Amino acid sequence: MAIYEKTAHELIELLSQKQVSSEELTMTFLDRIQQVEDKVDAFLTVTKEEAIKTARKVDEKRMKGLKLPTLAGIPIALKDNICTQGIKTTCASKILHNFVPPYNATVMNKIQDEDMILLGKLNMDEFAMGSSTENSHYKNTKNPWDLERVPGGSSGGAAASVAADETVFSLGSDTGGSIRQPAHYCGVVGMKPTYGSVSRYGLVAFASSLDQIGPLSKDVEDMALALNLICGYDPLDSSSAKLEHPDYLKSLNQDIKGMKIALPKEFFGKGIHPEVRESTLKAAKELEKLGAIVEEVSLNMTEYALPAYYMISSAEASSNLARFDGVKYGYRALEYDNLLELYKETRDQGFGDEVKRRILLGTYALSSGYYDAYYKKAQQVRTLIKNQFDQTFQTFDIILTPTGPTTAFKLGEKIDNPVEMYMDDICTVPINIAGVPALSINSGYDSKGLPIGIQLIGKAFAESTILKVAHAYEKNRTLINKKPIL
Repeated sequence: MAIYEKTAHELIELLSQKQVSSEELTMTFLDRIQQVEDKVDAFLTVTKEEAIKTARKVDEKRMKGLKLPTLAGIPIALKDNICTQGIKTTCASKILHNFVPPYNATVMNKIQDEDMILLGKLNMDEFAMGSSTENSHYKNTKNPWDLERVPGGSSGGAAASVAADETVFSLGSDTGGSIRQPAHYCGVVGMKPTYGSVSRYGLVAFASSLDQIGPLSKDVEDMALALNLICGYDPLDSSSAKLEHPDYLKSLNQDIKGMKIALPKEFFGKGIHPEVRESTLKAAKELEKLGAIVEEVSLNMTEYALPAYYMISSAEASSNLARFDGVKYGYRALEYDNLLELYKETRDQGFGDEVKRRILLGTYALSSGYYDAYYKKAQQVRTLIKNQFDQTFQTFDIILTPTGPTTAFKLGEKIDNPVEMYMDDICTVPINIAGVPALSINSGYDSKGLPIGIQLIGKAFAESTILKVAHAYEKNRTLINKKPIL
């Protein structure tokens, strides 16, 4: 096994035993990026010089016998909507093509405090709006399992970079499935933590009441390490939950006998590909063999999650993206006669079609005479969906569903049909609406050899329960050992 194929916990052991230095490890991943990046196109910026410089500092500390943080020297890469001081943060948009933040996101400060190695910034759908990473202004990221297919979105670069072994960890953002859906397409582990458990300070906002930063990793133990790193209260984020987070590594290697798992019938009906349904039901059987109790339930309110999500998220996007006007920073139109024309030309030239579509929808939903009929009604539906999840978790520990209705589709297949593209989020958006945590983990492969993911959903702040079940499943699942084509 090549060193870049190893998990973070395996690399931590190698570093601690001084079998490899941080600089050697960093150079291995930079070489890997150079080797495959022209095929995958996961990165928008590679921070080679900064990465090597940081790695050398970590090696110096280790040579002096200083006590180092757990993840010191481990490579990581960030979705390009997470602010990094002195490093471009474009949100894959023309309107931020030259934006260099003067500050770090809180998660970036945590990465630096941990002495991790930032390899670069990752491609995404523009302003996190999309399900395929085809809405990036700069390039299309490809799925490492089939370079003619999408990696999912909007955190497509984050998922593809881990699947292609270009990094050990990545951090993405999840507004309606943007971590879990690409994790499903690319065969990696991806988690949306509970809303409020990870600081959103420094995350460029799409829909503030739905956005959440989360990790993508190679296995569940690495996911526990990543959550230990990023979770925690932050006074700079008004939505941050002020509570103590456990050591998520203690969730692993535990018995799941007697745990109750719900299978909501609405997630297995029309639109779910038979191979995806079969793989999810097989996973349920494997969990039963480990002693879990699996029962079918109804979550009928989730039928309304998709329209409610697109109404709420578009309304919030309309408000959040109003700041990009060509005046303060970012792209500015070159020709205009007055201030209003500056706004119009800058936004017309700077935003892509999908972003414009959602801004228009959101502005309409918030306008006088339509607010009550659309935005307010969507928020009322949101409350009903959350209440139904809460009621289900009074009886069950975990809800098990497919992560997405199909496996990865071909590049260009859905880009001209926004509604069909939106339907790809049907299994993931209810979780953001309810504000609860969920994890996607590979459960097998379809007849084309493409990965299939299952989704484990827990009640608010029950990440430990999800990791407990996911790790038990990971250790005992029956999978053919497959690797991407790269």
